[in-house]
Order: sequence, then C-alpha cells, then structure tokens
Amino acid sequence: MNITVNGNTVEAREGEMLLTTLQRAGVRVPTLCHMPDLFPSGACRMCVVEVEGMRGLVPSCAHPVSENMNVKTHSPRVVRARKTIVELLPADHPDDCLYCVRNGNCELQKLANELGIRERRYAGKRTPDKMDTSSPSIVRDPDKCILCGRCVRVCEEVQGVSAIDFAGRGSNTVISTAFDQGLNVSSCINCGQCVMVCPTGALREQSDTKRVVDALNDPEKYVVVQHAPSVSVTLAEEFGAKPGSDICGIMTTALRQLGFDRVFDTAFSADLTILEEASELAHRIQNGGKLPMMTSCSPGWIKFVEQYFPEFIGNLSTCKSPQQMLGAVIKSFFADRENIDPKNIVSVAIMPCTAKKFEAQRPEMVRNGLPDVDAVLTTRELARLIRLRGIDLDTLEPEMQDTPFGERSTAGKLFGATGGVMEAAMRTANYLLTGEELKQLNVRAVRGLDGIKEARVTINGVELGVAVVNGLGNARRLLEEVRDGYRDLHFIEVMTCPGGCIGGGGQPLGTDPEAVKARMQTLYKIDRDGDVRTSHGNPAVQRLYKEFLGNPLGGKSHELLHTHYAKRETLT
Repeated sequence: MNITVNGNTVEAREGEMLLTTLQRAGVRVPTLCHMPDLFPSGACRMCVVEVEGMRGLVPSCAHPVSENMNVKTHSPRVVRARKTIVELLPADHPDDCLYCVRNGNCELQKLANELGIRERRYAGKRTPDKMDTSSPSIVRDPDKCILCGRCVRVCEEVQGVSAIDFAGRGSNTVISTAFDQGLNVSSCINCGQCVMVCPTGALREQSDTKRVVDALNDPEKYVVVQHAPSVSVTLAEEFGAKPGSDICGIMTTALRQLGFDRVFDTAFSADLTILEEASELAHRIQNGGKLPMMTSCSPGWIKFVEQYFPEFIGNLSTCKSPQQMLGAVIKSFFADRENIDPKNIVSVAIMPCTAKKFEAQRPEMVRNGLPDVDAVLTTRELARLIRLRGIDLDTLEPEMQDTPFGERSTAGKLFGATGGVMEAAMRTANYLLTGEELKQLNVRAVRGLDGIKEARVTINGVELGVAVVNGLGNARRLLEEVRDGYRDLHFIEVMTCPGGCIGGGGQPLGTDPEAVKARMQTLYKIDRDGDVRTSHGNPAVQRLYKEFLGNPLGGKSHELLHTHYAKRETLT
C-alpha cells in the first residue's frame, strides 16, 4: 500500500507499524522507549506524528499503517510536543553531564541538542536515590533513569531473567530490584544487556580502569594482558571505523604503548578450552557420562543455570572459560618459565562482557590465594584508556602478540560469535574420536544469528545431536524442552548475549543488528583465510601439553583448567 509522508508517497507493508515504514523510507523519527523486534510499548511518546483525520498525535511505534494515510512527522505541533517531553525529562535529572560516562554518547543529551533546548523550563523536586555499586559488573544510578523501560524489557523479554522491574506509582515510580536490594543479591546474571540499551548513564559497567592504570604505573608489578577473540573486530568502532574492521595487530601495538609487559591472545586459551572440552565430551559419550553436555565459557549463562536450572549443573562442562584458563596458566607455567613471583603478576583481561568481571571474582577462580585474573576491562574501557593516553590508532603499525600465548588457530577466533564454540569443538571432537580431520571444517548449520540452531553430526559412526543458543530467553526455552524430554541432544553451546560475544554487554554502545552481522562475517573470513583452522592443530597448545600439562583431562589440567559450580539462592 502507499501512504503520504511529508508530502511524499511512501510504500508501506500491510500490518506493520508506522515507525517501521518511516525508518525504511529514511525518515528519522526520534524514540526513547522503542526496541526493534519487541512489541511496542508506546511509553515515551517521543515518536508521535500527526495523522490527517485524527484529533490527537499518535505514537508511530504503536500505530499500524493504513491505505492512503497522510502523515506529518515534523509539523510545528509534533516538534513542540517532542520538545516539551525532552524539557520535562531533565526537570529532576542531575546536571553532571561533564562527569557522566555517557557524556557525548547520551540519547537524552542528543535529543536536547537536536531540539535546540538551551534552558531549563521546568524544575522538579529532586529526591536523590542511592547509587547501587554492589554488583561486581554493573553500576545502577537511579538519579539518571528516565523510566524508558528498555532495561526492564531486555532483562525480561530477551534474557528471561527479570532482575529489575518498575516499582512504585505516579511520580514515585522507579526501576528497582526485588525488595530494593543490591544487584549483587538479585537474580541479575551480570550480562550487561541492560547497559547496552540504556539511553543515559543510569546503567554502566563497574570500571577497573584505575586499578589497571595503577598497576601499569607500579614498577614492582609485571602486568600482562589478554584480549578476547571478538574485541579485535569491535574496538575500531569506538574510533569511527565501520563495523567488522579487524585491528588485532594495531590493538597489540596500542596495548604495548599503554605499558603492558606482555600481550597475549585469549584465542590461544580458546584452543586450550576446546582440547579439554572436546576430550570431556568424548569421555562422556564413551563412558556413559551425563548428557547433553553444555558449554561453560559464558559466565552469565553459568549463573543462570545455578539460579534457575540447578538440576542441569551436572551437565555443564567442568572446563573454565578461556579467560580463566589463560589466567591460571599465566600464574603457573608462565610465572615459572619467566622466574616471576606470581604475586607480582597482574593479569588483565580485555573482554566484550561485563559478566567476565563477576567471573574473575568467583571464589572458584582463586588458586593459592591468588585469583586467575586480577582485573577485567570491557571493550569500551579499553577505548577510554587508549584515549586517556593520547594514542592515535591511525598512526600505529600492527605487531604480533607475545609468545607463548600469542599463537592461535582460527577455530579459537570463532569463539567470538554464536556457534563458534560448537564449530571448533566438532572439528576437534571428530579428530579425537577418529584420528582424522573433518572433511568439511565449516559446520554451516550452527552459523548465523538464529536464537536456537540444531544440527546432526555423525562422528565415528555415532550421530550426535547438537544445539547452539544465543540469548538466555532462548536458552530457557531449550532447557525446558530438554527437561521435558523433547530433545535428543548430546552437546549444547549457550552464549548469554544475542549474537554471542560480538554482541556482549561490554561492546560499543548503540550496536545494531547489522553491526553484529558484520562482526560475525569478519570472524568467518578470518577462519576461512587461516593457516591453522583446528584447535588441536595449534603448535603452541601442543607444546604446552608436552612441556607442562601432560594430557587433556589429566591431573595437571584438572587442577588448573577445570572447576565446579553449585546451586545459588536469590531474593526472587
């Protein structure tokens, strides 16, 4: 059907909302509460437009198109309404933009600028709410909340956690946890997806930047850093590059200029994880172990199982995540080889994930009184640190990561995208069970952004049912079906965040689905063009087993690379 927008004819599709039609036609209508792919709430009214024949303004996000509709998106009446809404929002909002982590990247600030708001016309009564800093991963600042509800919706409708919700009525409405307790005792799984959708500074990650800077400035400390597979294909976006740009070598140079003594690649320990995990899967299949086995790389997913599905704890792989494996090996093998006291090593991880901060502080990740990883920075925090030190990425020449933990396979690099762990594991599991490589290394059935993907893989005459899940709302649905006996599965990969680590809660803010797709395609290209495409083919991993670990699932590897989990109680 055709509709008229600002005097121009625009093609619309039957059944869609007006906002969708306008966006496809390139007409920008501002929103604050709208979330693509979720049912419209129409709460903020920023997207109101004028429709001929209707007395009041209508929210375009919740108003369906109709034949011959005549719409004005920026009439004086519409602009005046939007301006009033934005003028009302700062009435009780803090005036600390200069100090806010979202300064320059705040949707409220941007709208105020676009609408030409230069003075405070309304003043509301301010009742400062306490800031919640209890979580190891996320900081909540209720004073900066504009009640758009996006954090509530992503937590409930996408992640299926419901750690936060609206509380109170009228002008006393707030977003809170159960019983208004700290996030640390709530059902929050630390994924940070709420931070990704928050339009203001009401939600942000707990920052480890000062701790890292202090360590870099301490001559007594030997500071090493590892970076996750997905960080190299997302960091450039913080500096204006197009999504999917891989700057791994340039990032390595920048990390050295920041002062890190060694720069390692977490994709190396992703290969290490696959050797242990594939061996564990083969052992369970051959010896009647508990199936389906479920991956344990994503700490938000682990906490989700501990809270909501404790009956599946025995199904979780006992392998630590790549972050924690590399941290453990750095403070044992590397410390011995370099003759460094582990107490003087500060192990830093650059991760796409806020839940990694929580994982690094788990008591299970401490050995001989020392944590495997001392500090975790998100992709955003690394970008801030690079700017703080005045490093211009455009002037840097790419460098290689340091040995012995700088060599990786492309299978380890695939960990950054949903399906990557499964694909890497299938390549190695086939080799461990048959002694031969998979004829087709690409397991296309587990690629892509679908919420739940399933495949049947035949290894050594045994047909395995495998599933790949991203987003915990999807994980909940699959686990309920497995619990009810509806699925015949042997191995399940779960990534907490939609899209996997490339869409993690520590990635650049304002990420759209097309950017996530571009990052994923870059990882696939790296894999396609790589020389070593299997984790078991990584010569550096082979040397580590030969010189230090012995065999996968052996005594030394169990001591350093494996862990355990337990049921958790929460207030909800």
